[in-house]
Amino acid sequence: MAATVIGQGSAETASLAASGQAPGAGATVAVLLCTFNGAPFIEQQLDSIRRQQGLPVRLYVSDDGSGDETLSILESYCRRWGAGSIQVLPGPGRGHVANFFSLVCSRQVEGQYFAYSDQDDIWDSDKLARATAALASLPGDQPALYCSRTRLVSASGRPLGHSPLFRRPPGFANALVHNIGGGNTMVLNRRARDLLRAAGEVDVVSQDWWTYLLVAGAGGTVIYDPKPSLSYRQHGRNVVGSSMGARERVLRGWRVLRNRNRDWNSRNIAALRQSQALLSPEGCRVLDEFERARHAGLLARLLGMRRAGIYAQSFIGNLGLIAATLFKKI
Repeated sequence: MAATVIGQGSAETASLAASGQAPGAGATVAVLLCTFNGAPFIEQQLDSIRRQQGLPVRLYVSDDGSGDETLSILESYCRRWGAGSIQVLPGPGRGHVANFFSLVCSRQVEGQYFAYSDQDDIWDSDKLARATAALASLPGDQPALYCSRTRLVSASGRPLGHSPLFRRPPGFANALVHNIGGGNTMVLNRRARDLLRAAGEVDVVSQDWWTYLLVAGAGGTVIYDPKPSLSYRQHGRNVVGSSMGARERVLRGWRVLRNRNRDWNSRNIAALRQSQALLSPEGCRVLDEFERARHAGLLARLLGMRRAGIYAQSFIGNLGLIAATLFKKI
C-alpha cells in the first residue's frame, strides 16, 4: 500500500472538519479512557465526553488501581448515563502506556472509530464530529489517524496558550524523530485500530507516538488539524505535559545531548522491527535508511539521513536534528 499522508491544510479535509458533519448514522465512537487517581478533574472530562455532538459514544475505561474517588465517580456516571454507556475494566497496573494498550488491543472494545482520552482534559463539543467527518472522507479500507492542536489551560482552567502549530505535512520520515499528535486528540478509524491490535503491546515511549509511527509507516493517512479540539490541562500530576515554554525546550535539548533521544529512538525502532510485516515497502525503506544512518560514520550518517528524508516540523527543530545527527545522538 503506497503511503498517503496529508495535512489538514487540504481544502476538502479542512472543510469537513470545520463543518462538524457526522460520518453517518450508526457510526459509534469507542472512547478509550485510562484512569489513575483522576478524581480532581475526571468529572469535567466525563461531562465533556457526554456533550459530544452528532454521533453515539461508548466509553471504555481502564483503571490502573486508583486509590482515590475515581472508581466511585465512574460508578455514579454509569448509573446516570444508563446501562451499556460505560464499561469499566481493570488496568494492567504497569503504567499509562500499558494501560492504553490494554484497551486498544481488547476484544471487548468495539466501534467504527476509536478515540484516546486522558482523564483531566475538557473536550470541545464538536471534537469527535470533526475528527470522524475528516476520517469518513477517506477510503475505509486504509488505516487513518486524526490528531489536532490543543488549547493549553492551567489546573483551574485559565488559558495558557496553545500547543505548537505544525506546518509541514505529517509522514513516517517525520514520525521517526518527532511526534506531532497528542494522544488526547487522536481518533482512529477501524483499520488503524486493527493495525495497532495486530502489532500488540510493544515496548515504546508513548502510545501516541507509536500510533503516529505505525499508521504512517504502514502507508496510512495522517490528518493534522491546526484547530484545537480540546483544553489540555497543565498541572503537577501530568504524566506528559506540553513542551511549549522556553524552559521545557531547553530541557528537551539537554536530554537529547544526554542520549535520551537516542535511547527512545532505539526502542521505537525495535518495536517497528517487531512489527515490520505491517509496514509498507516505502516505510521499510525509510526505516532501513534511518537505522543504517544512526550507526554510520559522520559523512555516511548525514547522507543516510538525507536519503531517508528525515525531517522535523520547524526551522529550529531541523537545526536540532542536524546537531543530533552530527553528535550521533539521533
